[in-house]
Amino acid sequence: MNQPINIRKAIRSFRYAGAGIYSLFRYENNAKIHLLAAFAVFAAGIYLKISGAEWCIIVIQIALVWAAEAFNTAIEKLADLVSPDYHPTIKVVKDVAAAGVLLLAISAIIVGGIIFLPRIFEIV
Repeated sequence: MNQPINIRKAIRSFRYAGAGIYSLFRYENNAKIHLLAAFAVFAAGIYLKISGAEWCIIVIQIALVWAAEAFNTAIEKLADLVSPDYHPTIKVVKDVAAAGVLLLAISAIIVGGIIFLPRIFEIV
Protein backbone atom coordinates (compact mmCIF):
# COMPACT_ATOMS: atom_id res chain seq x y z
CA MET A 1 0.00 0.00 0.00
CA ASN A 2 1.42 3.39 -0.97
CA GLN A 3 1.88 5.93 1.78
CA PRO A 4 2.00 9.64 0.96
CA ILE A 5 5.31 11.39 1.49
CA ASN A 6 5.57 12.97 4.92
CA ILE A 7 7.07 16.37 4.06
CA ARG A 8 7.81 17.31 7.69
CA LYS A 9 9.66 14.07 8.25
CA ALA A 10 11.65 14.59 5.04
CA ILE A 11 12.58 18.15 6.04
CA ARG A 12 13.63 16.91 9.48
CA SER A 13 15.82 14.26 7.84
CA PHE A 14 17.51 16.90 5.68
CA ARG A 15 18.16 18.99 8.80
CA TYR A 16 19.79 16.02 10.53
CA ALA A 17 21.92 15.35 7.46
CA GLY A 18 22.91 19.04 7.34
CA ALA A 19 23.94 18.86 11.00
CA GLY A 20 26.06 15.82 10.13
CA ILE A 21 27.75 17.67 7.27
CA TYR A 22 28.43 20.63 9.56
CA SER A 23 29.85 18.34 12.25
CA LEU A 24 32.02 16.50 9.72
CA PHE A 25 33.70 19.63 8.39
CA ARG A 26 33.75 21.47 11.73
CA TYR A 27 35.34 18.79 13.88
CA GLU A 28 37.10 16.23 11.68
CA ASN A 29 40.65 17.13 10.66
CA ASN A 30 40.78 14.87 7.60
CA ALA A 31 37.46 16.23 6.33
CA LYS A 32 38.94 19.74 6.57
CA ILE A 33 41.93 18.58 4.52
CA HIS A 34 39.59 17.12 1.88
CA LEU A 35 37.60 20.38 1.88
CA LEU A 36 40.75 22.44 1.25
CA ALA A 37 41.79 20.03 -1.50
CA ALA A 38 38.35 20.41 -3.10
CA PHE A 39 38.70 24.21 -3.11
CA ALA A 40 42.12 23.88 -4.75
CA VAL A 41 40.70 21.50 -7.37
CA PHE A 42 37.79 23.85 -8.09
CA ALA A 43 40.19 26.77 -8.51
CA ALA A 44 42.39 24.70 -10.83
CA GLY A 45 39.36 23.59 -12.83
CA ILE A 46 38.26 27.19 -13.33
CA TYR A 47 41.76 28.35 -14.21
CA LEU A 48 42.40 25.47 -16.61
CA LYS A 49 38.89 25.66 -18.11
CA ILE A 50 38.03 21.97 -17.85
CA SER A 51 35.05 20.68 -19.81
CA GLY A 52 31.56 20.02 -18.49
CA ALA A 53 32.13 16.28 -18.54
CA GLU A 54 35.40 16.72 -16.64
CA TRP A 55 33.59 18.87 -14.06
CA CYS A 56 31.06 16.09 -13.58
CA ILE A 57 33.84 13.56 -12.99
CA ILE A 58 35.64 15.91 -10.57
CA VAL A 59 32.45 16.62 -8.59
CA ILE A 60 31.71 12.89 -8.34
CA GLN A 61 35.25 12.17 -7.12
CA ILE A 62 35.04 14.91 -4.48
CA ALA A 63 31.62 13.72 -3.31
CA LEU A 64 32.84 10.12 -3.09
CA VAL A 65 35.82 11.11 -0.93
CA TRP A 66 33.62 13.25 1.32
CA ALA A 67 31.04 10.48 1.64
CA ALA A 68 33.75 7.95 2.48
CA GLU A 69 35.12 10.34 5.10
CA ALA A 70 31.63 10.69 6.57
CA PHE A 71 31.14 6.91 6.72
CA ASN A 72 34.60 6.47 8.21
CA THR A 73 33.91 9.08 10.87
CA ALA A 74 30.57 7.48 11.74
CA ILE A 75 32.19 4.05 12.03
CA GLU A 76 34.99 5.43 14.22
CA LYS A 77 32.56 7.25 16.54
CA LEU A 78 30.39 4.16 16.87
CA ALA A 79 33.42 1.94 17.47
CA ASP A 80 34.68 4.31 20.19
CA LEU A 81 31.28 4.21 21.86
CA VAL A 82 31.04 0.42 21.72
CA SER A 83 34.62 -0.14 22.86
CA PRO A 84 36.23 2.91 24.50
CA ASP A 85 39.27 0.83 25.46
CA TYR A 86 41.66 -0.67 22.92
CA HIS A 87 40.33 -3.78 21.24
CA PRO A 88 42.14 -5.53 18.35
CA THR A 89 38.95 -6.12 16.36
CA ILE A 90 37.87 -2.48 16.72
CA LYS A 91 41.34 -1.48 15.50
CA VAL A 92 40.86 -3.58 12.36
CA VAL A 93 37.37 -2.11 11.80
CA LYS A 94 38.74 1.44 12.08
CA ASP A 95 41.77 0.67 9.89
CA VAL A 96 39.61 -0.87 7.15
CA ALA A 97 37.18 2.07 7.22
CA ALA A 98 40.13 4.47 6.91
CA ALA A 99 41.48 2.35 4.05
CA GLY A 100 38.23 2.95 2.17
CA VAL A 101 38.81 6.70 2.37
CA LEU A 102 42.42 6.32 1.31
CA LEU A 103 41.48 4.17 -1.70
CA LEU A 104 38.97 6.76 -2.88
CA ALA A 105 41.43 9.61 -2.27
CA ILE A 106 44.04 7.80 -4.37
CA SER A 107 41.43 7.29 -7.09
CA ALA A 108 40.57 11.01 -6.97
CA ILE A 109 44.26 11.94 -7.29
CA ILE A 110 44.63 9.65 -10.31
CA VAL A 111 41.51 11.09 -11.95
CA GLY A 112 42.74 14.61 -11.18
CA GLY A 113 46.08 13.78 -12.77
CA ILE A 114 44.40 12.45 -15.90
CA ILE A 115 42.30 15.61 -16.21
CA PHE A 116 44.75 18.31 -15.07
CA LEU A 117 48.26 17.14 -15.99
CA PRO A 118 47.89 17.44 -19.78
CA ARG A 119 46.66 21.04 -19.38
CA ILE A 120 49.45 21.86 -16.92
CA PHE A 121 52.08 20.43 -19.31
CA GLU A 122 50.68 22.63 -22.10
CA ILE A 123 51.28 25.70 -19.96
CA VAL A 124 54.79 24.70 -18.89
